[in-house]
Amino acid sequence: MIAKLRGLLDSTGDGWAVVDVSGVGYMLFCGARTLAGLPPKGEVVEFAVETHVREDHIHLYGFSSNADREMFRTLTTVQGVGAKVGLAILSALSAPQVGQAIAAGDASAFKKVGGVGPKLAARLVTELKDKLPAVSLPGHMLATTAGEKKTNGAAGANIVEEAVSALVNLGYGRTDAFGAVTRAAQGVGGAATLPALIKSSLRDLGGADG
Repeated sequence: MIAKLRGLLDSTGDGWAVVDVSGVGYMLFCGARTLAGLPPKGEVVEFAVETHVREDHIHLYGFSSNADREMFRTLTTVQGVGAKVGLAILSALSAPQVGQAIAAGDASAFKKVGGVGPKLAARLVTELKDKLPAVSLPGHMLATTAGEKKTNGAAGANIVEEAVSALVNLGYGRTDAFGAVTRAAQGVGGAATLPALIKSSLRDLGGADG
């Protein structure tokens, strides 16, 4: 099974690239983001490769990083997500963006992906929620109001959700809001109150002055 290819970029087309490895040309099916990041023809390239072996064919799928390949593998565990849809998702969204959308429970993030309707988007979020690494928050998260003691676990998660909801109500997308709140929580740690968390998140999003 081929897991990696390194050689000279021979040619590219709509959804594919050919890499010349010691005179042998390997065709790889690739997403748009991977193709966009390739160097000019004749330059050295390296792909992380996922090999699919079927009775009637052997297909190679090429990715610019191991993280993208792992996300592709994870996506294709969901019913209704074949290789073509998996590549379409990673063409529209980077692997970190996919992970953040799933962590945020934001099915709408997949609406711009061809071949992914509302039902499949909801299935992606539901089925992959526990398969992807959790977004890390400070272990001591978080004070619920200005005068209360620090807390953790469910209470911390509730504050994060309240902050995300507040930003969504202000018109921000859920995935963007979740990312900003997560970064704010990591930055302010146990000193955070809900208002401070929202203010820091708005600053991150460019919605508030320092």
